Amino acid sequence: MRIVVRIGGSVVASPINTELISKYANIIKTVKNQGHEVAVVVGGGALAREFIGIAKNLGLDMVAQDEIAISCSRLFAQLFLKKLGDAACSKVALTLDDAAECLGEGKVVVMGGLKPGITTDAVAALVAERLNAELLVKGTDQDGVYDKDPRKSPDAVKLDRLSVEDLAKVFEHNEHKAGIHQIIDPEAIKVFKRKRLKLVVVNGFKPENILAAIEGENVGTVIS
Repeated sequence: MRIVVRIGGSVVASPINTELISKYANIIKTVKNQGHEVAVVVGGGALAREFIGIAKNLGLDMVAQDEIAISCSRLFAQLFLKKLGDAACSKVALTLDDAAECLGEGKVVVMGGLKPGITTDAVAALVAERLNAELLVKGTDQDGVYDKDPRKSPDAVKLDRLSVEDLAKVFEHNEHKAGIHQIIDPEAIKVFKRKRLKLVVVNGFKPENILAAIEGENVGTVIS
């Protein structure tokens, strides 16, 4: 199977968790050894948002803020790539063409941000579209998708399954802004509607959930 794994910056980078990064590297190697083709997209987390704030204070526009955040996500991608060693390509993929070429070499693709105007969620969706992936698994800082923000609403209910159409209704932001932080970003949802890709959102603090999702176990929220 061809799989894209999206590791939220909120999970491994807020604060930076080297133990978790190492566990993810081992899980990705296991997935590859099982015969799957894998691309990994890593977010920039709190560091990216901190630099967006610095860019704002300097009076820089949204594009510049995004470019700074992309650099942060690529730093984490580079750390992850180095930790994967020979299993990964020699460098972080900076374009969709890079990703396709790397996968063609039989290696694990590792990416951070791609271009201003989209988050790493949308990058993961675009990579999945380009590579014709069958599954996208996202490790996030929640157990799945809820009917409202569980950080603000104690009565929020976790949803086991929902459609892409329902997904758009659940979220408060429907357009991109630098540093946007919600389970799935609006640009990614547009790609899901176009591609009809299966997405599973899991608790990213347990990297073994990635394996469970790939094996079709009942974990997180399935969006299709």
